[in-house]
Order: sequence, then structure tokens, then C-alpha cells
Amino acid sequence: MQLRASYFKKVFEFNFKARTSRGLMEDKVSWFIKLWDERDPSSFGIGECGPLPGLSLDATNDFDGTLDWVVADINKFKSGKAPEYSGPSIIGNHFKKVVSPDFPAIRFGIETAWLDLQHGGKRIVFHNDFLSGKPIPINGLIWMGEPKEMVEQVHKKIAQGFRCIKLKIGGLDFEEECEVLREIRGHYPSSDVTIRLDANGAFRPEEALSKLQLLNKFDIHSIEQPIKEGQVEMRTLCKQSPIPIALDEELIRHQLIDNKRTLLKDLRPPYIILKPTLHGGISGCEEWIDLATSMGIGWWITSALESNVGLNAICQYTASHTIGFPQGLGTGAIYRNNIDSPLTVSDGHIFHDNSKPWNLDPLFPEN
Repeated sequence: MQLRASYFKKVFEFNFKARTSRGLMEDKVSWFIKLWDERDPSSFGIGECGPLPGLSLDATNDFDGTLDWVVADINKFKSGKAPEYSGPSIIGNHFKKVVSPDFPAIRFGIETAWLDLQHGGKRIVFHNDFLSGKPIPINGLIWMGEPKEMVEQVHKKIAQGFRCIKLKIGGLDFEEECEVLREIRGHYPSSDVTIRLDANGAFRPEEALSKLQLLNKFDIHSIEQPIKEGQVEMRTLCKQSPIPIALDEELIRHQLIDNKRTLLKDLRPPYIILKPTLHGGISGCEEWIDLATSMGIGWWITSALESNVGLNAICQYTASHTIGFPQGLGTGAIYRNNIDSPLTVSDGHIFHDNSKPWNLDPLFPEN
């Protein structure tokens, strides 16, 4: 095989005001890796590299320069026979020397482009029941906004069939956010609707436990990252919080398996949230899952504002595991200029509708 690679950058525009405790986002940039065998350029794999500014390890000003280097290195690759897919571990083993762990978004893009190419360039990353229409339960994401807007979002999600919702908090007055939760619980008891919270590190360490105790009366399933990552108070919070804590940003800087093991042994969180773009690609997430499972720590998988290309890969990867509860995979409809795909959300689930074709023209118009 004479492997060839190129990449293309695209700006995606939000179709609403996307607010978190870190601020307002107006658009999102992704880079798309294309891989093909020089002998058959008509068949190619695609992977999305979508680092999040201010959050991802590899969200640097020279991201294009790094991709130039990686693409050039791949273009030197020659092999008499391409490695066959035998499970998630083969991906990391093949590309770990090409992509440093300091560039998880690039690793995810190359991993998925490689698997897509291995499966015939048909946007198939993993062969499983998801491709034949088996749905994955997901939570309905409630973006930060004025209290009335957030409650309206919740009503809309429940009407659409969601029974698990996730609210981003930490950007409004705390009492206002409690009032939002109080109103939601007034309409939907915990027996009907599960509530997850995501603070994105917004609480100060000295106030976090008292706030978690106040939030607990609203029957919260879990809260993601109540304080910023890397703070010693997280150990105490994981142990004492009445609401189970799910680590997210806390995992980002731990890309080596020994560091991952040390972190989980030290903090012992009830849950971890895995995002391939942030947490080492598919191979990196597999390491987190293996370690968490061995320690009795729960986990679920979440997308990170990818377009439908990246979301498709994450859904297929998620479906390769046994799914115990709703995943965080419902962000595909947030862009006005997303890539047309078979991904469909209905009744609180995401599934692959084979009657809907891909349209990659916006990415690679020459094809």
C-alpha cells in the first residue's frame, strides 16, 4: 500500500447562541483528514480533527503546521500489506508513532480515517448493529441561557422523547439555576426524567461542596467537573459529594496510561466522561475504559461539538461497547451548515438511517 493523506479545514456556524460557563461560541473550526491508497484514490477514508479552543491540548495557533507535518509523515508510509482491523487497540498501535499523545484531536481524526479506509471508504468505522439501525439512547443537551429559555428547552426536549437531560450550569446566578431546576422538577419527577449537570469547572473549590448539597435536593444523576481540573479539592469532592461526580476536563492532560491509572486511583470518581477528540482518540478512550472498568468506575461517551463526520465515528465506536445508560451524542443538529449524513435523532435516541445519503461535497468538492 502507498498511503496518501491530505486535509481540509471548514468553519461550522452555530444555529443558536451556544453558551457555556466558558463563554459564547459563534462558530467551530474542524480539520478533515483524508486517507487513500495511491493505487485506488476513488476509495478514501475521512476523519475529523476538531480541537476546542481553550480546552483541547492541541488547540494551538499552529494546528495547521502540525497537520502539515503529520500528513507529510503519512505520505512516506509504504507497506506491502496494510494492517487488518482486529479491534480498537490496532489503531493506536499503528499510529502512535505518527501522532504524539499531545495531539488527541489529530489522533482521533487519523484513527477514524484509517478505519474508514479499511472498511472501503463508506463512512464505516466499526461494523456493528448501529449501522443497521439499532438506536443509542442519548441525553438531551440544554444549553445555557436565560432561566426561561432553559426551561423552554427542557419542555421541548421532553416533548421530543428525551428522558435524560443534561443542563450546563455555572454561568448564571446560582439561585437562578436552582430555580430552573426547581421548576423542571415541578413538572418532571426523577421517576420520569433523569437530570445530569455540567458545571465545566465553574464552582470555586471553597463553595463547591455546599453548592452540591443544595443541588442534591433536585435528584441529580451526576455533575460533570464541578471545579476546575488539577485542584487538590477534587479528591475530597469525589469522596464527599452527595451528587456523583463525573470527571471530564480533569482527564485531558493525562494522555499516558500510567498517568491515567494514577489519576483514577487517586481521585476514585464515580464516573468519567470520554470524548475521543479530547481524550486520546479511540485508542486513548479504550485505555480509560479498561482502567475504569477494572476499578468499578462508570463511564459514558460524549461528542465534543464535532460535525456529523466525527459524530458518526463516535456513535459507531460507542455502539461497539455495551451501553448501560444514555450517552452524550446528540449534538449533530447544532450547525446550520453541517454535513448531510444518515445520522438521525428521534425519541431520545440517535440512529443510522440508511435511506439518508452522505453528502461530502462541502468537504472535498473535487470528489
